[in-house]
Amino acid sequence: MSDLSGRIVVDSFDVTEFRRTLGCFATGVTIVTARGADRQRIGMACNSFSSLSLDPPLIQWSLAKCSRNHAAIHDANFFAVHILDARQTHLCKQFSAKGGDRFAGIELETGLNDLPLLKTCHARFECEMYAQHDAGDHTIIIGRVRRLYQSSGNPLIFYRGALSAFDAQTA
Repeated sequence: MSDLSGRIVVDSFDVTEFRRTLGCFATGVTIVTARGADRQRIGMACNSFSSLSLDPPLIQWSLAKCSRNHAAIHDANFFAVHILDARQTHLCKQFSAKGGDRFAGIELETGLNDLPLLKTCHARFECEMYAQHDAGDHTIIIGRVRRLYQSSGNPLIFYRGALSAFDAQTA
């Protein structure tokens, strides 16, 4: 169906169409890290990250309930969100892969509460768990930012199913 201007308007849709339309919104690409109850390192790629509040300083991201990391993140007291640099496509792919050691070959440093932190990234937020909310097939994770870091460069973005660089110099 089209509206008067000729734009396509969809009143009923399936999950694939919904996902494709969500892909029209460019997002940054992040890696979330934490430690499980057994002190095992947890790491995953995430593009559902956003700011939430300045006072107190809160950020949010969402995690699929079917994720192999869901239970461990649910029980974590601290986590870190790393915004990837435009040159870190390989990290997104490594932390998105099924199985294997996602931390293999990655240079790390230690953060709050022994958090595993990527040594290089565009920006980073070290957070204490603030709240978790049920949201359909995901859980919304809210963190209170305790420490932050930023560097120069350009962020990696995800748009319409593809990774690319955002060049702040030409924007």
